[in-house]
Amino acid sequence: MAKHPFVGVFCYTKYMPKTFFFYDLETSGLNAREDRVMQFAGQRTDMNLQPIGEPVNVLVALNDDTIPIPEALLVTGITPQKTLDEGYSEADFAKLLVEEWFTPDTIVVGFNNVRFDDEFIRHLLWRNFHDPYEWSWKEGRSRWDMLDVVRMTRALRPEGINWPVDDKGEPINRLELITKLNGIEHGNAHDALSDVTALIDVARLIHNKQPQLFDYLLKVRDKKELQAFINLDNKQPFVYTSGRYDKQHAKTTVAFPLTSAPHGNVLVYDLRYDPTAVIGLTQDELKKRLFASWQERQEDGFVSVPVKQLQYNRCPAVAPLGVLSQADGWQKIDLSQEIVEKHLQILLAHPEFAENIRSVFESREPLQKAADPEAQLYDGFVADGDKIRIEAVRNADVAKLADFQPEFVDERLPGLLVHYKARNFPRSLTETERTEWEVWRAQHIERQLVQFGAALERVAKRQLTDDDKFVLDELRLWVESIVPEEH
Repeated sequence: MAKHPFVGVFCYTKYMPKTFFFYDLETSGLNAREDRVMQFAGQRTDMNLQPIGEPVNVLVALNDDTIPIPEALLVTGITPQKTLDEGYSEADFAKLLVEEWFTPDTIVVGFNNVRFDDEFIRHLLWRNFHDPYEWSWKEGRSRWDMLDVVRMTRALRPEGINWPVDDKGEPINRLELITKLNGIEHGNAHDALSDVTALIDVARLIHNKQPQLFDYLLKVRDKKELQAFINLDNKQPFVYTSGRYDKQHAKTTVAFPLTSAPHGNVLVYDLRYDPTAVIGLTQDELKKRLFASWQERQEDGFVSVPVKQLQYNRCPAVAPLGVLSQADGWQKIDLSQEIVEKHLQILLAHPEFAENIRSVFESREPLQKAADPEAQLYDGFVADGDKIRIEAVRNADVAKLADFQPEFVDERLPGLLVHYKARNFPRSLTETERTEWEVWRAQHIERQLVQFGAALERVAKRQLTDDDKFVLDELRLWVESIVPEEH
């Protein structure tokens, strides 16, 4: 009997977590550095996707340094005032996250969470003196993103599931549409708990209709397994599904591990495209094309370089090439073995191209560092000595914080401590700290007001319901209440 391509490709991880925790956020905007979590919902399930315990659905109180984006509130209907009346402080919410929900032996699951929700979680934990990374790897914890699982299932094994399309007949993967089309009704899309329920039902649908693919992608999310499969010591083409790839080809292609990438990752080439047009480009020409702006990419004659970074810790949806030999896989993604082999041979005949690509990525200028310590999460790792001081901050009450002056080595932490105290324990601030906080808060709000005014002009052009008008009125009152008097 032939071995199924989804079975036996990877060894099992030494430790398999025992439960899933599906979660979703509603936020004040799209920027994880500056915007805030306003609603958190989640549900634990067993490995067969059956619920364990009651669902979680909580609000997080907005602080007086944040102006939400009007469009975000019109989607959720959650006002800042409601979060103050019913929500946890960020410090209390962070504690619940790590002690009650993201517990050991848990796979934390979301939908586009790796690129969105998880980033908000990391920044929230950083601001509140928790380790921003341990929740996703320590003591049997891990994470998984169902978005690319849905995309790969639709691309390679769509049988048994009804898939929605938009008004133009193009594929769309919105959770509430998938559930509705498959006879699973949910109300109130864009409410975090409703979205969690829909996510679990979609996961269960894939688990039931395509169990081998589901189980395979669950295993392959592991970083070590991925590094063993996609590596530069034994380069092999593989199937890769990613939001960066073309919609008309089901977001799926055959990629090839080209060369190393920063931070221990790998750069891969999309073998759908003939390398002839790009292999002769200089490093400067490659740099301009690889890092071109959206506007530049729209110009006539622009030729993109079909190379992207695959990050091992981001749960990429990948599969061995053998999966395309079954169920008309090649036809489903509009590709052929002949094209892949032809383009691969061109790449292999020009090893200097891989070297040029590597040099371009290694020489890329780092992003400009943020001035605010709470936005400096990725500027470095905290040393062990400071981890002890961070724990002491986290465990201190108002009285202890008032007299606590830890001698941090990390220069980000003193400023972060002032912000932490101001948001969660304002009575613990010294006069000097209070002045420092109010100066920062005034400048921060000033920057947001420009964006807020432009957003109000945009939403004013919409047809607004009475509920929409109420939300916007509440938002205006919120802004008036937090703007410093001297403004």
